[in-house]
Amino acid sequence: MIPTQIGKDCADSGYDERTVLEIDPNHDANTAPVEQDSGDSIDSLESPLRLVAFGLQHVLVMYAGTVAVPLILGSALHLTGAQVIALIGADLFTSGLATLLQTIGWWKFGARLPLIQGCSFICVAPMILIGGQYGIPTMYGAVICCGLFTMLVGPLYSRMLRYFPPVVIGSVITVIGLSLMPVAGGWLGGGDSGAPDFGSFSHLGLGLLTIVIIVTVQRFGRGLLGNLSVLLGMICGTAAAAIIGQASFSQVGSTPWFAMARPMLFGFPRFALLPALVMCVAMLVVMTETTGNCLAVGEIAGRTIKRETLTAAFRADGLSTMLGGVFNSFPYNVYSQNTGLLSLSKVRSRFAVAAGGGLLVLMGFLPRLAAVIAAIPRPVLGGASIVMFGMTAMAGIEELTRVRFKGTNNAVVVAVSISLGVLPIATPQLFAHAPEEAKLFLNSGIFLAAASAVLLNLFLNAGTEKAKQ
Repeated sequence: MIPTQIGKDCADSGYDERTVLEIDPNHDANTAPVEQDSGDSIDSLESPLRLVAFGLQHVLVMYAGTVAVPLILGSALHLTGAQVIALIGADLFTSGLATLLQTIGWWKFGARLPLIQGCSFICVAPMILIGGQYGIPTMYGAVICCGLFTMLVGPLYSRMLRYFPPVVIGSVITVIGLSLMPVAGGWLGGGDSGAPDFGSFSHLGLGLLTIVIIVTVQRFGRGLLGNLSVLLGMICGTAAAAIIGQASFSQVGSTPWFAMARPMLFGFPRFALLPALVMCVAMLVVMTETTGNCLAVGEIAGRTIKRETLTAAFRADGLSTMLGGVFNSFPYNVYSQNTGLLSLSKVRSRFAVAAGGGLLVLMGFLPRLAAVIAAIPRPVLGGASIVMFGMTAMAGIEELTRVRFKGTNNAVVVAVSISLGVLPIATPQLFAHAPEEAKLFLNSGIFLAAASAVLLNLFLNAGTEKAKQ
């Protein structure tokens, strides 16, 4: 293909001509351009010490989010304290297994990308609804069914990858980063917005101190030190919190050393059609978010995400979810929180994330170790999250810089899709009167951004492509 033809094709596909001239002439116009990764590659091996350190960073980032799910469910279904503790242990154990499956892979399962798995918040509301009306055994039966559904539908759903050109990918990744900011803000203020000291000077100061340490280490650190900026920031922030009396490790001593995850704690799962259908609908949203997160990781690591990769990721999500139903746990998906850490640390090795999965499995058996990590103050976690979630949004903006806006309708696609994507964040009660089934989709900014970007790109750019062919 000669440069003139490349320039013509790039105008149709939404790429900037300068970018296309730097990539393979045989590159598919519907996929993002591949950059050479200047940092560690996805398949690179690290020393055991580095693997543990990098894995611990990922665990610290996702721990609060994944533990919050069993706490919310246990409170809503009025479970006993012992039952909630059992849910947390099962959650950590299965999150670790799901992460190992997604990163290392087995047969046709697992994307073999640096993706850490955690409980899906999207499925919390329908699980509470099913558990309250049909009982907990039926709830877990529905979880198993939606996991099987994900495995079966995954190969078909992955065919949508052709509808994710750069203008769509950039918009979705940007919204992923922005949609996490309310979580970071809540943690920065102290974690409980109803508490009298929420947003106090001490909380904000701890978060700011954590940010300053991370940025300073990132600026002056070299080698391993610079790659561990987030971990060092949280350690120093926690130490400062302990000095001023804002961190307590009292619960560590009362937590048992060892506990075994017990399958089917609430009895053998029961299966009913309607609860299963509700959970399957929720998993469609989860699959959309998994698509966006896989594309985000591919963009950060410089690897093209193919349809086969997405199919393997969906299969891993489905199998992990079925395992969650057996072990009294939850549906699983890729955690957006950890995407920004890949960009910030410049360590993209999937084995480093797999080490984090191994730590999660260990924490499932050693609740006292989990209690130590749980003692990290929320403002410290919030300060670190502001940096990492912002890096996720930055990955989307970087992708959009490769899109050609002049003479195309791509600006409209980006403007409308990002605006719709942030609506559930900016106005959480906007869809309060929508049917419960519709809320699963409407309250997901990532789904709104992805759906609107795909449809607008087809509507606004299809005619232009056809006219130039």
